[in-house]
Amino acid sequence: MRSTVLALGAAALLGAGNVLADDIPTCSLDKRCPESAPCCSQYGQCGVGAYCLGGCDPRMSFSLDSCVPAPVCQDKTYKMDKASMSKIVDISEYLGDPSKADWVSQGEPVSYNDNTLLTMPKNSVGTVLASTTYMWYGSVKARLKTSRGAGVVTAFILMSDVKDEIDYEFVGTELTTAQTNYYFQGIPSYVNSGNITVTDTYANWHEYEIRWTPDQIQWLVDGQVGRTKLKSETWNATANQWDFPQTPSRVQLSIWPGGAATNAKGTIDWAGGPISWDSEDINNYGYYFATFGEIDVQCWDAKSPPGTNNGKSYYYNSYRATNDTVVDSNKRTDLASFLGTGTDMDAGKQTNTKGGSASATKSGGAKGTTVPQSIPGGGSAPAGQVPGGGSGTVSGGSGSGSSGSDGSGSSGDSGSASGDSNACGMNGFSQSCDDGGSGSGPSSKNNGAKTTAQGASALAAVVGFVGLMFL
Repeated sequence: MRSTVLALGAAALLGAGNVLADDIPTCSLDKRCPESAPCCSQYGQCGVGAYCLGGCDPRMSFSLDSCVPAPVCQDKTYKMDKASMSKIVDISEYLGDPSKADWVSQGEPVSYNDNTLLTMPKNSVGTVLASTTYMWYGSVKARLKTSRGAGVVTAFILMSDVKDEIDYEFVGTELTTAQTNYYFQGIPSYVNSGNITVTDTYANWHEYEIRWTPDQIQWLVDGQVGRTKLKSETWNATANQWDFPQTPSRVQLSIWPGGAATNAKGTIDWAGGPISWDSEDINNYGYYFATFGEIDVQCWDAKSPPGTNNGKSYYYNSYRATNDTVVDSNKRTDLASFLGTGTDMDAGKQTNTKGGSASATKSGGAKGTTVPQSIPGGGSAPAGQVPGGGSGTVSGGSGSGSSGSDGSGSSGDSGSASGDSNACGMNGFSQSCDDGGSGSGPSSKNNGAKTTAQGASALAAVVGFVGLMFL
């Protein structure tokens, strides 16, 4: 099983296009972001605004406090029905206040039969939802049906900003297998996986659960424990540390093209082979899709760290980024505008002048004439069709902001993963990868496909670039 962090980096490259040509600063453990664009996003690129929110890695940013503090855990059941769509907000519209959104989206979530579909139109990089609050241990359950087909991957994971990761992943050619895995700080290790046998994941609803405590991880299907991993089994004597997920994490739900031609061969093979953009689901519905029902989060609620959620936000006080460096604080989590950063959260705030007109404060960190990237995603779309022929309700509305770009990631395998002439959305995060990058959707059957951000998966191609360090 591939690491979601690393494997999805290859998917990010579907839309990378001219990332490097745009001179967007990149970041890694060996190369922190510059002060002018201080936040290292989940894609391994530097900017301000949304780059400083969910997924911002403090270890690779200009300073530990460049990233905005993360909202603490909340016990909550997310119905994922039609009414819930108003709480799914495009990344180009979310400034960090969890009371205004349950999920941040990239790609195309659609409501159907009081469930939420994550869709992947022809030649796109799919869809990802990330929770706006963070779990620091606890239990999360997801009721879902996976997608199907060679090269199509559905994922339900926990991912921290420093790349601790606990996974369920489902390959579209292995519909009786739930793959599980875990990673510590994104370090690639392919000996931590384990499979759970289930009935047809596309045809049948199953409830998948991750129970995560400071001492163990359990993966359950329909209430039955399928796998247990003890922290005591993860001691790394060489590094003198526990290689065990231990930092506050977002819940992430996604569908992504593991079998895309631009991915490394190892990723394509793992995903069941090359993806077909002329499949039954593409022809009938206009996209591949995974169906998500109710999501339930129960916090660990420890009385003392680790695992507390007493304040408003979590932040790190050390570059070690282990659970003893997490601070449960009352620091704010929202930016005044997409010009803000963790060190200047009111940058760009509108203020009234004596004449009654509004003016904006200067961007925090921006110097000279260079304007840092501020929104890794955006877009808009009409309503559209969903499986069964019904009318779908699309979340979000129109997206705005800069034409950012996804991370220049790589999968955990060797081999080329660079975009080609048909790569997705060269500059504007169009979800469509059709020639010309028009973003109009793959066909008339998919008029509702929202052409938003390049959200390539669970961590939406989270920091594939960072994976290059470990190859």
